[in-house]
This record gives sequence, C-alpha cells and structure tokens, in this order.
Amino acid sequence: MIDDRITLAKKIINLREARNMSQIELSEKTGIERTALNKIERGTRKVSSDELKALAKAFNISSDSLLDLSMPSSKKELGYEDLGLPYKGVISEDLNDTFRLLAQQYAEKHNLPKKDQ
Repeated sequence: MIDDRITLAKKIINLREARNMSQIELSEKTGIERTALNKIERGTRKVSSDELKALAKAFNISSDSLLDLSMPSSKKELGYEDLGLPYKGVISEDLNDTFRLLAQQYAEKHNLPKKDQ
C-alpha cells in the first residue's frame, strides 16, 4: 500500500506542477491544509475520500483518473483530457502550440508512434 501512496503522491505533484500551482495554491483550492498536503505529496500520509474528491476537482479530473482506476480505453490517440489538461481542448492558439509541443515530447519520451502531420 505504501507504493500506492507514493504513486498517488507523484501524480499529485505532477498535476500540480503541470498547472504551475504551488502547494499553497492547491491547499487553498482544495481546503487541505498545506502541511497535510506536503505529507500527502511525500507519501507519508493517507488521503481521505473527501480530500481525494477535492484534489480531483481542483485538477478537473475524475477521482478514478487520479487513482488510475479508469478502464482501459480503446482510443488510439491521446487527447487533452488524457494529459490532464484543462479547458477540454478549447484553448487559445498560443496555448495550443504549447500543448502540442508537450504532447510531442511526451510521445517521444514514451516511444509512442509518430502521427502523420
């Protein structure tokens, strides 16, 4: 179970940092005290169901997604929601270019097949 806590901790950190949020900002958005959030991110404290819901809401994802409980999808392409990005893909062109670059870097890092342009 410790491994699950560490995995969740890393996911929370990655989601928070991807949104350029500090622990203080996430704490304010979720109502979780910053010291508790710090322990959660270090994997030394369990997350309550209410805290899990608050974190998922703050990141605009489902609790299942946060816990990696989603059923495998038959999708062949990653969408914005797969990357945990806000706005459901409706974003300005400059941000779209940034997200496209991030998606390309993700694909390269994980050796995903290149999509024809």
